[in-house]
Amino acid sequence: MGQNERMTQHDPVLISGCSSGIGAATAAALVHSGHTVYATARRVETLTDLEALGCHLLELDVTSEESMTAAVRTVEAEHGRVGVLINNAGFGEYGPIEESDLARVRAMFETNVFGLARLSQLVLPGMRRARTGRIVNIGSMGGRITFPVGGFYHATKYAVEAISDALRVEVRPFGIEVILVEPGLIRTNFESRVNESLEVGAAASSEGHTDNKGTAYEGLLAANKKNTAGGYANGFLSTGPDAVATVVLRAVDSSRPRARYVVTPAAKAMINLRRFGGDRLWDATMRKQFGL
Repeated sequence: MGQNERMTQHDPVLISGCSSGIGAATAAALVHSGHTVYATARRVETLTDLEALGCHLLELDVTSEESMTAAVRTVEAEHGRVGVLINNAGFGEYGPIEESDLARVRAMFETNVFGLARLSQLVLPGMRRARTGRIVNIGSMGGRITFPVGGFYHATKYAVEAISDALRVEVRPFGIEVILVEPGLIRTNFESRVNESLEVGAAASSEGHTDNKGTAYEGLLAANKKNTAGGYANGFLSTGPDAVATVVLRAVDSSRPRARYVVTPAAKAMINLRRFGGDRLWDATMRKQFGL
């Protein structure tokens, strides 16, 4: 098997959420390596840079059944099946559990969990017929550890862990592999979106109240904002989206991919602290970090 054949044997690649960050970096890395890449976003006009690199563009909203079905059918009509699905689309809603707007939390689950699950369902029949395929789910270290203020976001990533673990065993007899990539802090403007979601959530939770006393979690939220800014500015704790793209490319090209890839040494350290330290050590670490 030649190098080009090895690199493209799983083509075509369909990637959700490519307008920026990890999705854009992954699409660029894969097409640069010779893969046939379908880069997607809710608004295709955000993908012009990827089109210039050679990516095919598709409109894809993972909260829309019609949109997901149309995207998969387009790829299957041209290639017979989706060779690799990379479930990247997602976002974070942050806030204390008590004060979180559950309507916004439900919207997050629709994208981060149900969109990922449904898109996987749609590509699997074609993969089974071909007896080959890969599904790469972009999870998070936040599916293995939990920080205060991020409980509902972490819940979506824990769900991705469970779905990936079950699906990996279910589809292996059909020659399909499921791979979970767990990034740590990735500099993708996520920090500003975290703070924005906190501000919007706080405004929503205060609607209908006239006491104007503010939140009971003011100190926690201030500490979270400081920790978030410090973490993303720290060169050891965070890295750019290209680091994730490199790992995804390795998972797609590997003849024997691992079930999990953790991205960043700091993420590995925190996962191990949670795993081996137990609840008391983790809780004590969180209380110290957030001044609780």
